[in-house]
Amino acid sequence: MSNGNGIKKRKVLDRIIPYTPGKPLWEVQQELGIDKVIKLASNENPLGPSPKAVEAIRNILFGLNRYPDAHGADLKSAIANNLSISSNQLIVTNGADELITLISETFLEEGDEIIVPFPSFSEYEFGAHLMGAKVIHVPLDENFQFSLDSILTAITENTKLIYICSPNNPTGTYLSKLRLVELLNSVPKTILVVFDSAYSHFATNQDYSAGLEFVRDGYPIIVLQTFSKIFGLAGVRVGFGVANESIIQDIIRVKEPFNVNSLALAAATAAITDNEHVYESIEVNSSGREQLYKALSEQGLRYVESMSNFILVDFGSNAREVYEQLLLNGVIVRHGEIWGIPNYLRISIGTREENEILIEAVCRILQKLEKASGEIVYE
Repeated sequence: MSNGNGIKKRKVLDRIIPYTPGKPLWEVQQELGIDKVIKLASNENPLGPSPKAVEAIRNILFGLNRYPDAHGADLKSAIANNLSISSNQLIVTNGADELITLISETFLEEGDEIIVPFPSFSEYEFGAHLMGAKVIHVPLDENFQFSLDSILTAITENTKLIYICSPNNPTGTYLSKLRLVELLNSVPKTILVVFDSAYSHFATNQDYSAGLEFVRDGYPIIVLQTFSKIFGLAGVRVGFGVANESIIQDIIRVKEPFNVNSLALAAATAAITDNEHVYESIEVNSSGREQLYKALSEQGLRYVESMSNFILVDFGSNAREVYEQLLLNGVIVRHGEIWGIPNYLRISIGTREENEILIEAVCRILQKLEKASGEIVYE
């Protein structure tokens, strides 16, 4: 294949679909000419960043003429202390997205296979396609739960990686600790399980596991986490991985030397010590989740019970119309068509006030649709 200049591109580019982010606030404001817009599309922390992180950024501004620490030593030490692990079991990256790509570059070659439950986070596929590997989709069951039998059946001699996002994006469902143990004990030791627990802080069920204990127990697993969600640092991009030291050292071999900038390193190092901000964020999310459950139930809407900071809601054949009408009302959510579930909207949990604005807008839109059609169909 070639472009207009006759320069040949890699054939794999024909299979790569660029990531589609949620609409930013400014774009909706400009398009619609409205000032009041709330964004419930990207699972961001509605309370904003950790105050300790903001202060740390202020304190480092005059040192930006210097390159950042290529090893992220202070941040790794802070994470290690917080999680009771060794710094040698850590890699710090420019968001978890970069780590997913690095894992692909480290372990995948052309002809290899990865297993990805579906629907899930699209970046898992991006890294595999980049390396010429094959993506094997294993559908979640009818309740959006993981099917261990389907995952294990999909394993072949070419399988290198198995991705598990728990809580899963976009469904909010999770893999219990017991089932994770079953998976790890059933998977050949030549396969790396990539356990993405980016939303782990929001999980409240007792049988949930963020996966870290299995790293300590020596399983072939790498746990992915991020500072973008609970810590409110999506704008500076910091993620990290936890795994056996030998796995981490292999990944470091393909990492760029200054991949995480100084502001991000300083902010994350401070944020992980900000317990007050973490606890408040968890409380706001838990109460907001119940607030939305109650309102959605009163409207007769079906939703998937979530262990995360978003809820997947079934609007049936009205989903596209509701999505577009919410935009006109200054409320940004995500339409499920990007995950192959066009009857659903993924709605991030906001502050109580933001949730009320969403609820009122949904009620108005559904009433309008009901008057127009005489009946709302959710099937």
